[in-house]
Amino acid sequence: MLNLLELEQLAAFAEYGTLSKAAEKLNISQPTITRTMQRLEEEFGVPLFERSKNHIALNETGEQAVSYAVQLLKDAKEAVDAVRAFDRSRHTITVSSCAPAPLWRLLPALSDAFPDMTLSSSIKNNASVLEDVKSGHCLLAVLPGIPEEGKIPETYCCRPFMKENLAVCVPPDHVLAWYKEVSFEVLNGYNFLLGTRLGFWDDMCREKMPASRFLVQTDQFTMEELIRESSLPCFVTDVAEYDEEIYGDRIVIPVSDQAAKITFHIVYNGTDKKYAPAFAQLFNF
Repeated sequence: MLNLLELEQLAAFAEYGTLSKAAEKLNISQPTITRTMQRLEEEFGVPLFERSKNHIALNETGEQAVSYAVQLLKDAKEAVDAVRAFDRSRHTITVSSCAPAPLWRLLPALSDAFPDMTLSSSIKNNASVLEDVKSGHCLLAVLPGIPEEGKIPETYCCRPFMKENLAVCVPPDHVLAWYKEVSFEVLNGYNFLLGTRLGFWDDMCREKMPASRFLVQTDQFTMEELIRESSLPCFVTDVAEYDEEIYGDRIVIPVSDQAAKITFHIVYNGTDKKYAPAFAQLFNF
């Protein structure tokens, strides 16, 4: 019976050209790999090498054996990875969310309800979240509203979870500061600070404000410094924590458009016997 460790040594010999180099890469002795090549010839029952004084090379049959060995090693790795991934999935609750705020409430609740499970979350745009739902990549999804008919499988449940309302945050001497509320139409054309990992909020702001330019900050510390020191407006919501040390005397102005007033919905497979009843009870559906 072929041994994967022996096949690995054969593949290494083919890659590095000499037994000594292959042995060095695999951290084994040269006599060990020499004996392995001999055993492989016995197991295949045919010569695999051309031998001369102080030299060994693959013959044509040996080259064919290497191609099979490489494929078997690849298949074995894929099998191990697939089994491990399956086992992780049995102990992992995956959540795909269209925005960060729902995760701030959702993950602690899930952690309390499923203390023995690992939680894995990601923030994506709406299309990617829907794709995760269709492919079964996530157990729970968060979307900004009820998906259009046909966007999620019929067996999936969609329930309201929480609300979030968008606002702008400006210095007191900014031209927008006198507004009690402001529309995207008015905001369009002003330049804004913008963070990352905002999910669908990022797409919405760019869509509603095509004439605006966004100074995107990937580093949170830099973002906070710019909020303190610059006059550029930024976005906040009524769910995110408002830190006065960062925002100082900035003024928060609600965005009046209905599109900026979101009811997030949780989506999950209603026929999942393991999780659906627990999700329904946890979120009082």
